[in-house]
Amino acid sequence: MKDIQSIRKDFPIFSHDPSLVYLDSTATSLKPQCVIDALTEYYARYSANVHRGIYDMSEKATLEYESARERVKDFINAQYSEEVIFVRNTTEAMNLIAYALGRKIVSEGDEIVTTIAEHHSNFVPWQQLAFENGAIFKVIQVMPEYDYKLHPEHISQVITRKTKMVALTYISNVLGVINPVRDITKAIRRANPETIIILDAAQASPHIQLDVQHLGVDFIAFSGHKMCGPTGIGVLWGRKELLKKMNPFMFGGNMIKKVSLNFTTYNDVPYLFEAGTPHIAGAIGLKAAIQYLETLNLKEIELYEYQLAKYAINELKKAFGDKIRFIGPTNSPNKIGICAFTFLDYH
Repeated sequence: MKDIQSIRKDFPIFSHDPSLVYLDSTATSLKPQCVIDALTEYYARYSANVHRGIYDMSEKATLEYESARERVKDFINAQYSEEVIFVRNTTEAMNLIAYALGRKIVSEGDEIVTTIAEHHSNFVPWQQLAFENGAIFKVIQVMPEYDYKLHPEHISQVITRKTKMVALTYISNVLGVINPVRDITKAIRRANPETIIILDAAQASPHIQLDVQHLGVDFIAFSGHKMCGPTGIGVLWGRKELLKKMNPFMFGGNMIKKVSLNFTTYNDVPYLFEAGTPHIAGAIGLKAAIQYLETLNLKEIELYEYQLAKYAINELKKAFGDKIRFIGPTNSPNKIGICAFTFLDYH
């Protein structure tokens, strides 16, 4: 990894405000110049629609858009590029699964399982699906004695033959702990091999290597804007055999093959779930963000962030002593740079 001062120079916001100390990357990350350049190049040189035109700019735009999909496939070690669907964000991805698959497979008396550590985007869609379909909604607690991680055996004890879907986070946006997803997946599969496993990787994608083959889940979602990419672009990866079973989420251009007065023939995945003009510039910018992160080396990023978090926690303890209370583990290697705390003197 490059030295930190060199990395700061990659982000033009620091040239506008050299004194800036940015502590809100869990909400959205800053953007490097290479991502801004990729967006500008699309809008300035080949700003055309995709999958619709046979003129040079449109073909160039389509090529770059699909190249971004291919880059995402490699980034997460997916088997097929058609398993990669571009969405607006993680929230849309979760709602897409709940609507297009959940409504189809979840019936009254079935179970949907999630955890107390979830972001609202990976909690409310499943809660509402359970309410609408008459399913049982189970919420698993985190375990302080297990460094606030989700425990594989604890989760597997909740799974029954009626459990249709399990939704969990790779890394909590509050606690910052890295959950042992592969072990959790194995435990769920032992309890019920038919259960669909959905992973929120929004906080994981900029910090640790994603490998869908290794993790063994059925769906993964993450957002571009949290990994140095543009806002308004995200990724849903799903196993091809499951995507082909899902109903369309939206209807319109590009998700159809043929339309007549009496019937409509739908397009293949992934285009079945990308109705209308997509966020072309966003996908191209996301590709640039992935390339940038890969030049920094995710393994080195993970190590540096651990050291940085450890330093921050120690300095906060020195400054505030017993007036500060940390939420989650303070000395765990299974943690990214998120530091959550409260001051005892403040509400």
